[in-house]
Amino acid sequence: MEQKLFSREDLKRLIIPLVIEQTLAISIGLFDTLMVSSCGEAAVSGVSLVDSISVLLIQILSALATGGAVVCSQYIGKQMPERARLSAGQLIFIMLVTSGAVMMIVLCSHRFLLRAIFGQIEADVMANAEIYFIISAISYPFLGVYNAGAALFRAIGNSKISMYTSLVMNVVNIGGNALLILGFGLGVFGAGIATLVARVISALVMVALLMKKDNPLCIATPGCMKPQRDVIGKILKIGIPSGVENGMFQIGKLMVSSLTATFGTAAIAANAVANSVAGFANVPGSAIGLAMVTVIGRCIGAGEKKQAKYYSRKLLGLAYMGMALTNITLFAIVHPLVSCFALSPEADAIAVQLLVSFSICAIAIWPLSFTLPNALRAAGDARYTMGVSVFSMWVFRVASSYFFAGTLGFGVLGVWIGMYVDWGFRSMLFVVRYQSRRWLEKRVV
Repeated sequence: MEQKLFSREDLKRLIIPLVIEQTLAISIGLFDTLMVSSCGEAAVSGVSLVDSISVLLIQILSALATGGAVVCSQYIGKQMPERARLSAGQLIFIMLVTSGAVMMIVLCSHRFLLRAIFGQIEADVMANAEIYFIISAISYPFLGVYNAGAALFRAIGNSKISMYTSLVMNVVNIGGNALLILGFGLGVFGAGIATLVARVISALVMVALLMKKDNPLCIATPGCMKPQRDVIGKILKIGIPSGVENGMFQIGKLMVSSLTATFGTAAIAANAVANSVAGFANVPGSAIGLAMVTVIGRCIGAGEKKQAKYYSRKLLGLAYMGMALTNITLFAIVHPLVSCFALSPEADAIAVQLLVSFSICAIAIWPLSFTLPNALRAAGDARYTMGVSVFSMWVFRVASSYFFAGTLGFGVLGVWIGMYVDWGFRSMLFVVRYQSRRWLEKRVV
């Protein structure tokens, strides 16, 4: 192998801040759930239902950011800095237009969307959901800009920026929650306002940093945000398949969430808490998946296929080590952890059951299902990952969830078993593709 593109220190500087950033990002949802839980299960359930929709929209925006990061990483690998800066500006333009459109759609049809997706749910849950959905929608453009900025800084290997910005966002959010929910008793409205303010501040910080002249991906250069069809096309070549993949994945989850809603408020609240806690256990795999985009994209751009395979295996191994550590810890402390959320005895028991099953399955197959495909996407093989993910979601996750939860009567646990079946199928096909080496023949720029 020729001189390595990334030293061990380079990988540490990239991955460690990403782990911290992902932990902080998930903390926002967890602290919202934890503090809102003091207002009752109807409030927790309302926030949970909206979050399941918001995640769909956020994942689509994140997919576009990933497309921009792949293009920038490959241009950096090819040592074409001007094209990399132009791509950065085009990504910001795409994110502003897309997130603004999503915000307007939600503001104009939030009530229709909630009723169409979740149907007849308890009136107090729906009232809380409507309040939280409106405020969340206003924050989408700011979150989109933040995601774009974070992806661009990761593309140049500077993940500390997004880590520090995420820290600021969390401090503002937690402080806002404490003041508005616990201090002024504003409940779900207070949680939404705190999150909105945090996202506005994080977006402004990202824009200010991206406009600095010494930034390799400076967006203040003349014409960088003027629409350029060829560059936008390259970004969308990765972003659209990834967006469709993430979108269909989340739509499937929404259908499953509507099934969960039929099991009652206790099941909804338990599912919300379990999802929040499980997110922390996934942090190592998620963080290393983001690092994959930068590292593999740079290798492919430089024409270093051997290094792309070497680093993908190395990073996957690190993901497994990290996931084992977090999920074994989760298994050991699950009972006292769930008790912090002030759930009813029924909801508490369900949440523990879900998290125990999760901690076992995530160690075995989560990295293959979600970390490994980022290596394929970074090389430009986004259509394959899209096809596998969409097929697996509908054939395995949705169908299996209805079978285990409805037909066999496992309740909300059946929904999670369906999720594990989906992970297993995805993992198998991603490993087959990886071993075939066809992904190494792809290139975006």
